[in-house]
Amino acid sequence: MLRAIAAALAVFCAATPPAFAERPQASIGRLLQLEQRSLASRSDQMQRLVTPASAANGRGLSYDAGWLASQPRASGGPQLHCLAEALYFEARGETLKGQFAVAEVIMNRVDSPRFPSTVCAVVKQGTGRKHACQFSYTCDGQPEQIHEPAAWERVSKVAQAVLSGAPRALTKGATFYHTTAVRPSWSRAFTRTAEIGEHLFYRAAVRVSSN
Repeated sequence: MLRAIAAALAVFCAATPPAFAERPQASIGRLLQLEQRSLASRSDQMQRLVTPASAANGRGLSYDAGWLASQPRASGGPQLHCLAEALYFEARGETLKGQFAVAEVIMNRVDSPRFPSTVCAVVKQGTGRKHACQFSYTCDGQPEQIHEPAAWERVSKVAQAVLSGAPRALTKGATFYHTTAVRPSWSRAFTRTAEIGEHLFYRAAVRVSSN
C-alpha cells in the first residue's frame, strides 16, 4: 500500500511544474509517517486477532474441569480481583457452570443503568450499611481472607474468562440470585430465569408503559 501511494505521488511530481514539485515530495514523507503511526496504534488490535478465541472471547468455552485447567493463570487489576473475590466467597463450592452463572449476574449489573458501572462498585454496593449490602460476604463482619489457594486459582480463571468476553447465556440476563435454601420476599417481584446448582436466578420484570 505504501509503495502504491509513493508511486502515485512520484508520477504527480514528474508532471508538476518545478515550483510545486517539492510539496508532493514532502507529502510522501508525511504520508509514510502517518501510515507508520496508524500501524503502530493498531498493534493492540492485531494482538487480539492472533489471541486464541477461547481466551479472547469465550468461543470454545466448556464448563468442565479440563477446559478450566487448560486456561492460563489469571492476571489482571482490581476488577479481576473483585470478580474473583465475589466468586470465591459466593460460589467456590458450585460447579463451574454455577460459578460462571454468578459471574454473569455481576457483569449484567455492570451493564445495567440500575447498578454501578464497574465490577468492584457492583460487588461493594451497600457495604457498610446494615441490610444494604448486595453480596452478603461483604458485610458479614468477617475479613475476606483466602484460605483455599486452589479454589482461588479456579475462580480467578473464571473471572478472567468472563472479563475477556465469555458468552453470558446461562442466566438469560439475570441481575439477582439467591440460594435454594432461602426465599427472599423480593424474589416474588422478579422473573425467574434459571436454576443452576444451589442458586436461583432472576431478572427484573419488564414494565410496559400504558398511555
